[in-house]
Amino acid sequence: MSVSVFIDGGHGTTGLEIAQRLGGRKDVTLVTLDESKRKNAKARSDALNDADIVILCLPDDAAREAVEMIASDTTRVIDASSAHRIADGWTYGFPELEPAQQAEIAAAARISNPGCYPTGFLALVRPLVRAGYVPVDWPLSINALSGYSGGGKAMIAEFESGKAKTRARAYGLDLSHKHVAEMRRHARIEHVPIFQPGVADTYRGMIVEVPLPLHALPRKPSLAQIEATLAEAYKDSPLVRVAPGDVPFVRIEDDAGTDRLTLRVCGNDETGQARLIATLDNLGKGAAGAAVQNLNIMAGFDPIAGLTL
Repeated sequence: MSVSVFIDGGHGTTGLEIAQRLGGRKDVTLVTLDESKRKNAKARSDALNDADIVILCLPDDAAREAVEMIASDTTRVIDASSAHRIADGWTYGFPELEPAQQAEIAAAARISNPGCYPTGFLALVRPLVRAGYVPVDWPLSINALSGYSGGGKAMIAEFESGKAKTRARAYGLDLSHKHVAEMRRHARIEHVPIFQPGVADTYRGMIVEVPLPLHALPRKPSLAQIEATLAEAYKDSPLVRVAPGDVPFVRIEDDAGTDRLTLRVCGNDETGQARLIATLDNLGKGAAGAAVQNLNIMAGFDPIAGLTL
C-alpha cells in the first residue's frame, strides 16, 4: 500500500527534512508542485485536497488558512506549526505521551505535531505527574537550549553570516513564549511553567532540563524511583530511551542528526535534588522526525520507517 503525501511549505527547513526522510520510500508518493505553481491557489488547493496526508510546514496563520482550504473528507492533516497544539478537534502527535496516544493518532484525521521544547519537557514530566510524584499544582521550570536551525531561515542566516556575534543567548525573557500553553495542557498541570529558552551557536540539537527538589515533593521520591518511572513509561519505545544519569556532562549535540529522544535523571540523593535532562534533535524528534513518525502511524506503517535511531 502507498499513500500520497503533500508537504505544504516543503521548501522550508522542516519541510526539507521531512522530504529527506520520505525520499526513496516505496510506500510514500510525494506530491510536489512546480516552482511556477507553488503560489497558484488552484494548484495548491488541488494538492491539499487530493493527497491522502498533508503535512503543513507553515507559519501559524498560513497553517490555519491551509486547513480551511481542505474540503475533502479523506485528506488527513499533520500540522507542524503551533497553530493547533491546544485546539479542539486535533489529536496531539506525541505517540509516547500517554498509553493510548498512538492508537488515537492512528485513528485521527487532524494531528498537531508537538513543539521541540515541549517534547523534551513533556517526556520528562508527564510520567511523573501521572504517577503522582509531581503534584499537578507544583511550580515547574524548564531551562533549555536549542540549535539555531529552530529559529527558521532568518536566524539561520544570522548565525551563519556571523552577525549573531554570540555563542549562546537567552530569549523569551517576558515569560510569554507560545510553547508554555502547550506544555501546561499536555502535562496536565495547573500552572504555566517558568520557561527559560536559549539558542546556541550550533546548527541542530537541543537540551531541555527540569530541576526538581525531591526533598520538597510530597512523596519525597529518590533518584532511582524517578528513573524507574521514566524507564517504565518508555520501555516499549524504540525512539525514547532512558540513559544513565551518572555522567560527567550532557551535550546539546548528543542526539543531533537522529530522531531519538534521550532522557537522564541526574542529581544528588543526599541533598534530595534532581536534574531531569532531555536531549533531542530540534529538527528530528522535535519536528520532522515526529511528523514522519505520525505519518507512519496514521498510514499503518512501521512507526519508525525512514527514521534514524
